[in-house]
Amino acid sequence: MTPTLQRFTPLQRALHWIMAICILAMLFIGVGMVSTIRPDYLTLVSVHKPLGIVILVLALIRLVVRLTRGAPRLPPDMPEPMKLAAHLSHLAFYALMIALPLIGWGMLSAAEYPVIVAGVQLPWILPHSNELHTLLWNAHRFLALCFFALILVHFAAALFHALVRRDGVFQAMAPWR
Repeated sequence: MTPTLQRFTPLQRALHWIMAICILAMLFIGVGMVSTIRPDYLTLVSVHKPLGIVILVLALIRLVVRLTRGAPRLPPDMPEPMKLAAHLSHLAFYALMIALPLIGWGMLSAAEYPVIVAGVQLPWILPHSNELHTLLWNAHRFLALCFFALILVHFAAALFHALVRRDGVFQAMAPWR
């Protein structure tokens, strides 16, 4: 779709900000999980697993909306390397928003740990394998750290567009006018 909007649609903005809150919560919960062996661990896990599935569903909805509704054009005076970085970072965001929950679900399936959402146990998506569980656990942790770094860069870019360039890029996704 050819972008003709000056702002993302209200649905796109709502999904962005809801997912931002969910993803930040998920990253901090994940850090808390791997940092403790206290009884809090089980509470964190019981929130982490269904929240991951919620993020996966929201990411798929967001991807469909993005493909059908498009996005505002970047400013014509924005340097081409910045435009390329913006496009690549958005591809990375979608890839990680979808891959991380799937890898987590696969990791739990390989260990035969149940994933329960709204009282319903989701099916295993991979066969039981301790080796596969370890591989996916390491991939999940590494990609989560990459995601955190991408979020920091995204946040810095948003501030740069809002405070330095003042070119409308930040306003396109801002929840206010």
